[in-house]
Amino acid sequence: MRYLVLANTPAHVHLYKHAVRELIADGHDVLILARDYGCTVALLDEYGLPYRVYGTCGTTKGSLLKNLPAQFTRILTVGRSFDPDLVFGMGTYAAFAGACTRTRTILVLDSEPTGLDHSLSVPVAAAVLTPAAFRNDLGDTHYVFDGFKECAYLHPDVFEPAPDVRARLGLDPDERFVVVRFNAFGSHHDVGHGGFDPADRRRLVTHLAEHATVLVSDEGGDSDLSGLPARRYEAHPALLHDALAAASLLVADTQTMVTEAALVGTPAIRSNSFVGDDDMGNFVELERRGLIRNCRTLDAVLDAADEFLGSPAVATEWAARQEEYVRSLVDLTDVLTSVAADPTDLDGVEGLRPRGADPRRERPLTH
Repeated sequence: MRYLVLANTPAHVHLYKHAVRELIADGHDVLILARDYGCTVALLDEYGLPYRVYGTCGTTKGSLLKNLPAQFTRILTVGRSFDPDLVFGMGTYAAFAGACTRTRTILVLDSEPTGLDHSLSVPVAAAVLTPAAFRNDLGDTHYVFDGFKECAYLHPDVFEPAPDVRARLGLDPDERFVVVRFNAFGSHHDVGHGGFDPADRRRLVTHLAEHATVLVSDEGGDSDLSGLPARRYEAHPALLHDALAAASLLVADTQTMVTEAALVGTPAIRSNSFVGDDDMGNFVELERRGLIRNCRTLDAVLDAADEFLGSPAVATEWAARQEEYVRSLVDLTDVLTSVAADPTDLDGVEGLRPRGADPRRERPLTH
C-alpha cells in the first residue's frame, strides 16, 4: 500500500516516525509531506525518513496565514502525484490532502480548543483518534485510546534514554539541571494565546538558577538571555527527549513537552493562557495523576519549582507514579500500524474504542 503522512511540526515527526519505519520495513511505500517549521526537517533528516517539503512557516501568525495558499497548492500537486491509499495526519492539512486525492484519511487529534480546525477536518476524515482524556465529542467517527499522542514515541516499549546524554549536553555526571521551554505561539491552535512575557522569562530563569543549571529551549529563538545564569539548549533536537528524561524539572509555557516530560517521569510545570477551568483534558488528567502541575501565574510556577527542586524525594516519587501510570497506556505506534493494515475495521484494532462507548465519557467542553 501507499501511505501519505502530513507532518506540520516536529511533534508530528515524532508521532509517526516509528510507524513509518515499520510500514517501510513491511514493504509499503510511505511519503511524508512536511512543513519546514522549527526543527521538523532536521528531525526528518536525522531519522532518515522519506519526505518532501510542502512549504515553510515562521513562528508568527502572519507567516502562518500568508503561506497557506502556496502550501495547499503544493499538497494538492504532490498528493495527487503520489496517489496514496491512506492519509495520516493531524488536522486541516491532512484532511485537505485526503480530500484532494479522494483518499481515506485518519486523523490523530489532541487539542480541544481548535474548533475551527475540527469543523474543517473532521467531516472529511474516515476516522478521528484522540486520547480518552479528550473531552469534546467529534461525532460517529471518533475513536479514543488510553494514552496521549506522545505514547507513539515515549512509551517504555519504544523509548530508552541515551545513557550519554549528560556528556552530550556538556554537563557533569551528577550535575542537576532544569529544562525551560518557551513557546513561539505561532501554530494555528495557539492563536489568541500566550505564555511567559520577556520580564517573566528573565525572572523565571534567574530563580531556577538558584537551584540548578538552566538549559533554555526557545522555539522562537528571540529570548534575551544576556546576563542571565543560563545557556541555550544547543544539542540536536532529536536528543531533547533524552535530555528531558535526565532533567530534574521542566518548566514550560508550551504544551507537548509537558506531556513528554510526564511520560518519561520528569516533574513538569506548565503555565500559559490555556490553563484554567476549561483546560484541555490531557493536562487535567496528567495533573490528576500527579505527573505535572498547571499554574496560572508566575508566582505559582516559582513556588512549585521550589517545592519540586527542594525535596530529594521528588525524583523517586515521580518515577514510581510514572512507571505505574505509563505502563497502563497503549503503545500508539502499534495502534497506528494496525489501523494502517486495515483502516476499514477500526472496531477490531486493539487499544481503540468508539468514543461513544467509552465508559469514562465526560461532558464536552465549550470553547
